[in-house]
Amino acid sequence: MSESAPVYRKQYAILRPSVTKELAHACTVSNLAFRVGKEMDFSGEECHELAVAGFMHDIGKLELAKYVRGHEEETLVIEEMRYVRSHSALGAEILIKNGYSQKIVDMVKFHHENCDGTGYPMNLTREDIPIGARILRVCDVFAALTSDRPYRRAFDVDTAVELMIEESKNYDVEVFLAFLRVVHTQDLMELLDTAGLEEQLNRYMRDVDAGFLNSGE
Repeated sequence: MSESAPVYRKQYAILRPSVTKELAHACTVSNLAFRVGKEMDFSGEECHELAVAGFMHDIGKLELAKYVRGHEEETLVIEEMRYVRSHSALGAEILIKNGYSQKIVDMVKFHHENCDGTGYPMNLTREDIPIGARILRVCDVFAALTSDRPYRRAFDVDTAVELMIEESKNYDVEVFLAFLRVVHTQDLMELLDTAGLEEQLNRYMRDVDAGFLNSGE
């Protein structure tokens, strides 16, 4: 086994749950965004773009991983939080470099903007925020609330919706109403159930882990 293997093993234990959770979250946001787009009578192409942007919305966190790795369960200090908030702009830069459409780039860049102007990175309001980004905002919040986080357990669907209603000033009214109609569809729980996906990802990454370690023998 190579000398680097023990270090890799130690770091991998930190990385693995982060990667699988992020990918599962991305799938949930992608599926929800696609559904909301259909509910709002978007074209097939527009719904596809929403799905792509939903899956890629947090790709900028890859650039930040080396700075926050190992501190996932700690409360971020103000300086760290400001840096983490740059992930949407970093994600947009990554997508531009890889040839994604401007619509998808803008959805990713502005998916943390709030309609009341309290979001980031540019404190945009209402119609100044691309409609796709307004959709991702709602779907991202719901997906986060209904999944386990290091600092809390997942909220049930009804509680998550109640919490979002309390913060409804952040969301586009038309988008939020379409989202609520999607939330009340019969197959919602299937959409939110990522346990199988996470297990597949964990199994795949364990195989990669084993292959890496064995290659150093």
